[in-house]
Order: sequence, then C-alpha cells, then structure tokens
Amino acid sequence: MDSGSLAVFAVVAASGSMNRAAEGLHTVQSNVTRQVRRLEAELGTELFHRHSRGVELTDAGHRLLPYAISLGNLLEDAERAVRDDGEPTGPLVIGSLETTAALRLPPVLAAFTRAYPRVDVTLVTDTTAGSVARVLAHGVQGAFVCGPIVHPDLDEQQIFTERLVIVTAPHVRSIHDVAADPDLRVVVFRVGCSYRQRLETYLASRGIAARRTLEFGTVGGILGCVAAGIGITLLPWSVVEPARLAGRVAVHELTSGESLVSTVFIRRQDRYVSSAVTQFLAVAQRHYADAT
Repeated sequence: MDSGSLAVFAVVAASGSMNRAAEGLHTVQSNVTRQVRRLEAELGTELFHRHSRGVELTDAGHRLLPYAISLGNLLEDAERAVRDDGEPTGPLVIGSLETTAALRLPPVLAAFTRAYPRVDVTLVTDTTAGSVARVLAHGVQGAFVCGPIVHPDLDEQQIFTERLVIVTAPHVRSIHDVAADPDLRVVVFRVGCSYRQRLETYLASRGIAARRTLEFGTVGGILGCVAAGIGITLLPWSVVEPARLAGRVAVHELTSGESLVSTVFIRRQDRYVSSAVTQFLAVAQRHYADAT
C-alpha cells in the first residue's frame, strides 16, 4: 500500500462515487478507478460495492477507512511540522459558539491578526455538539465550546466563565409568571446547543413544560423573538446585557449552581499543534486574563 492510493480510497469513500472523487481530485475517473483496483489487488479483497448510483464500502473497506484517514492526517501534520518555523502563517480554522463569536472573539481576532498578519483565520460557528464533532472529524483545528468536554481524544483548556440568565419579554416580572404560562414557548439554537440543554433541564427540574420550541440560528433572531414576547430563552449575561439596558428584554437570575458555565478550547490530542494555533490560544488567554 502507498499513501497516494490510500488517499484516493478515502476520497472515494467520502464522495460515494468514482466520478465525484475524480472531480474532487482534479483527475480523470479512469485514474481513480485504476488506483482503487490496484489497492484492492494488493490487499486481496474488494473495498467497494459498485452499483449504478456509485459505490459503497464493503466491510473490509469500513475497517480500512480509519487507518487511511489517520495516515492522511499524519502526513499532513508531518508537512506542517516541517514547514512550521515558529512564525505563524497559513490557514487557521477555528470553531466557535455563535454567542462567543458574536461577543467574545472579535477583540481576540483583532489582536491576533495585528500580531500575525500572515495567518488566514476562518471562524466556523456551530453548537457545542456540532463543534465537538468538527474537531473530532478534523474539520477545524480547535473550537470554543461549553465545557466540560470529556472525551479521550480531546484536549481541553478553560478560557473564561459565563453567567447564564433566563431572558423574557420586558413585561415578565418573574420566573413564576413563566411557569404559569400555559402557552410557553422556548426560543433556542438547534439541538446540540448547550444553552438549550441547560434551559430544558432548568424547566424540567421545576415541572415546567414548554408547549413549543422555536429554533433560530443567530443570537439576534433569538433576542428579537424574545423581545416580541414570542417565548423565553437562556443566554450568557454578557450577550443579553445590551438588550436589557435598552429595555428590550428582562433577565431573571439563576442559582449559582445553575448559572455558571465554562467556555473551553478543545483540540484533538493526536494532531500537530501549529504555531498559529498556539499563538491564537495564547492571545485569547491573555485577553481574558486581563479582562478578569
């Protein structure tokens, strides 16, 4: 087996088609087919079931795929390590919660890009569950999520602590009013959001049932609906404070055990940590240390 054939095999497995794999690899289909057949001959077994719609992995193919992906990642890390002379350069892809990206990261990004202008930063927003999956799948080099995250393949570093609050329309005076609402709606991010999970846990612990759940993709959309009296949500105090000061929403405190949540930075333990990742994390840690 050679790394080139394994790389082609992994692309075919991901695309489910020899033709689509060829397009992604910028080559012709016959070249992809030849490399796959040569790999199958070397291993003495079929790796794909061929059919009119494309290809599917055989049992042997499923067993080989994690090794092909791991080898590809290892070779990529080896190249990064050789090229990394300690001066951060190149692409840096970081995952983040929507709320963290909107409020917490802009000053960090500004400071980092001023210090290291040769780094091209891409920020990918997702829920905590989505960001964890991206890190594990090598889709991002690290991510800011709600902790703690317990996973054997991940390294976690605490960055800052948030205080969560229940957010309602301004006319709602207390949580008791929420509990008494027979048409209660919650306005939240999609499934996988840790704030959503905490709100659902909070309501369930008090025997409060939400009639409907409305999902939005942005903080602005959620706060707009809450301000209009459509429902309630749970968000960090720092995110909600401008809307509260403007009289658009009301906030309701939780107990200390329910309100505090840590934002952590996670990355895969088995991947090379580039100078760009190291320095970005250092800038973030300095910023939040100075802010406390």
